[in-house]
Amino acid sequence: MSAPDGSPVGAERSIGQLFASATAEMSALVHDEIALAKAQLRRDVKRGATSGGAFIAAGVLLLFSLPMLNFALAYGIHTWTDWNLALCFLLSFAANVLIALVLALIGVVFAKKAKKGKGPQKVAASVKETAGVLQKAKPHPRPARPELPELPRDRAPEAIEAVARSSS
Repeated sequence: MSAPDGSPVGAERSIGQLFASATAEMSALVHDEIALAKAQLRRDVKRGATSGGAFIAAGVLLLFSLPMLNFALAYGIHTWTDWNLALCFLLSFAANVLIALVLALIGVVFAKKAKKGKGPQKVAASVKETAGVLQKAKPHPRPARPELPELPRDRAPEAIEAVARSSS
């Protein structure tokens, strides 16, 4: 059994080897995660396309079956009432017009509500109000902190920065 870089598992490895091994494993993990995300996205897009195609087919089928419904309604009225067939077709047409008017009225009501809603304008006004409040806000006074003790020279930030630069 050996590590990914080929060295034996129990052997002492240097920090550089451990870092290189960890970097390689992280890189492989990231690549695998990206491949998994692509596969899941591809699957979801295929499902969405299939679903959309099914909805379109259902809508087309329904659209082409509406004349059959009108004929059935007209002949049904003729059978039940023995009225003239032309009058029955006019009644079928009138029923379609009535349904279309009701749907158009519903559409107009919702369009007016959407126009009156002014959702984006409300959001913009709210953002402006929040910005105005934040501009006028003053920070709370903070209590005075006691002075920190002096750090020894070898622990000063400059010494830490120098060590950090030399080790990279």
